[in-house]
Formats: sequence, C-alpha cells, structure tokens
Amino acid sequence: MDKRIIAPVIVTIILVLIQIGYAYLILGDGYIPFVWEIIIELIFVGLIGTTIYELIQRIKEIRSGEEDDLSKY
Repeated sequence: MDKRIIAPVIVTIILVLIQIGYAYLILGDGYIPFVWEIIIELIFVGLIGTTIYELIQRIKEIRSGEEDDLSKY
C-alpha cells in the first residue's frame, strides 16, 4: 500500500465510526417512531456511502499522480 493512501483511509475510518456512533445515539433509545427510524437509517447509510465513495475517488487521484486539486485553480 502506498504511504500517501494511509491518511485518507484512516480519516475515512474515523468518520464512518463517528457517523455510526451518531446513528446509535439517535436510534438507540427506542422512542422514535418506526418510519422515522427508517428515514434516519437511510440518511446515515447515504452519508457513509458518500464518505466511502469519496475515499475511492481520492485513492484514484493519488494513484493517477494528481496530488493537489488546488493546483487546477
């Protein structure tokens, strides 16, 4: 594994764990109606999916040699 990929992977893991923690805190008490639970779960699944998608895009950028997106501007 390339050393430049380690930091984005670690940050992604931390973000996903935080998002799971928030979901657990919101849904853990059992007082939310079932419909709202489903909606909240879908939101968190979307957030986690987006976070992982962005990690994949970042890894592709690193492997293609494009280190800094700001150099385009």
